Amino acid sequence: MAYKSSLCFLVLLSSSVAFGQQESLAYGQQGSRFGQQRGQRRQGDCQLNNLNAQEPQHRVQAEAGVTEFWDFNDDQFQCAGVTACRNIIQPRGLFLPAYTNAPSLVYILRGRGIQGVMMSGCPETYHSSEQSEGGRREGGAQRFRDQHQKIRRFREGDVIALPAGVAHWCYNDGDSELVVVIMEDLGNHQNQLDNNPRKFFLAGNPQQQGQGQQQQRESYRRREGQEQNFGNVFSGFDTEVLAEAFGVDRETARKLQGQDDNRGHIIRVEGDLQVLRPSRSREEQEEEERGREYGRRANGLEETICSARLIENINDPSRADFYNPRAGRLTTTNGFNLPILNFLRLSAEKGVLYRNALMPPHYKLNAHCVMYATRGEAQVQVVDHRGQSVFNDRIREGQLIVIPQNFVVSKQAGNEGFEWVSMKTHENAMFSTLAGRTSAIRAMPIDVLVNAYQISRDEARRLKTSRDEAVMMEPRRSGRRDVA
Repeated sequence: MAYKSSLCFLVLLSSSVAFGQQESLAYGQQGSRFGQQRGQRRQGDCQLNNLNAQEPQHRVQAEAGVTEFWDFNDDQFQCAGVTACRNIIQPRGLFLPAYTNAPSLVYILRGRGIQGVMMSGCPETYHSSEQSEGGRREGGAQRFRDQHQKIRRFREGDVIALPAGVAHWCYNDGDSELVVVIMEDLGNHQNQLDNNPRKFFLAGNPQQQGQGQQQQRESYRRREGQEQNFGNVFSGFDTEVLAEAFGVDRETARKLQGQDDNRGHIIRVEGDLQVLRPSRSREEQEEEERGREYGRRANGLEETICSARLIENINDPSRADFYNPRAGRLTTTNGFNLPILNFLRLSAEKGVLYRNALMPPHYKLNAHCVMYATRGEAQVQVVDHRGQSVFNDRIREGQLIVIPQNFVVSKQAGNEGFEWVSMKTHENAMFSTLAGRTSAIRAMPIDVLVNAYQISRDEARRLKTSRDEAVMMEPRRSGRRDVA
């Protein structure tokens, strides 16, 4: 009996371990954040007296584009443990392969392009045809047939999820500038380093974009009296080591280090970038079919690290989660409709307010929020736990503001309307409204309101029921709204 009991115990233990390993490979399984802290922060880091709507503070110019990034040392970024930048890539511009020490969300503001995300250990599923490259012999040798991991196409309005430490590149194959806004979550559990942004390039001789590298470069420039780029990760190795590791000659290994490359981190491709990918229309059709199929049968186990869907579009009005035809709409992407976000523990939303419409006071229950204005302007107010206003100003297109967790915020669009995208530090970020049909005030008994605010029962009744809208509200004292 003892032998049988031990055997049963071992079988159960082995099954539990196997299931746990399978679960860790499936992005659909939501990781718990309860009891976890977002990095090691000093006491007082979130004691903010003022927030600021900011534009980028620094620029890093390259051959075929520019990166503009916000000052990570600003108090509001330090509080949330995030950093942000904006890439502007010219047509035929290639952002060199790189990875970061923390997960990121990318929002495609304008333009289109293609992207490669290199998942280590995953198969190369794109193969060139034998007729085009591999079917003929020259001098008795088989011609080279290219193969690589999946290439993904993106367009305006897409949110792209990038895990920490995963190398990626992107290419602008359109006819206009590609503009992307990126939030990196340095306080995330995937970042085991400190809360400083770091970008590890695999090619070129780029100037680093992080604030720490900026200060380092300035210090070096003062000592040496000249401009100095900081190289890719191969530049620190001995040439002989690289030649041996890749099985190439010393000259090729030296080019791998990029020491004589002065093009920067965004380079111009001569001609067009030749990669393997299906036609655009077929790819979009397949993506749409996968999305419909996922919505019907998803149980969280369909996606693994090699097949994970990384892109979700939040610009399509028909996909709005909240909609008021006289006020606006709100579209979210989270761990439910983009499962990899459960692993990254991030989410995003796209908001549209029509002319003079408002989003009533509300707050994020479980996440910091990085809000970037994509069009128009709005009057935004933010209030902290002391009842003090920490921001009361207009925010316009191109500006960004960090709204800490539980800080109460309201937005009212200007005469031209207002649009924004928010990136949040929780995979299923939730918010609570303080006015409207689904608000905390509406949920309270009238007598609680009467005693809490020292008002009459009629006033309390009006306070509860005068607004039937939930999230987006039309203005009460204005004319007809533009509902484009």
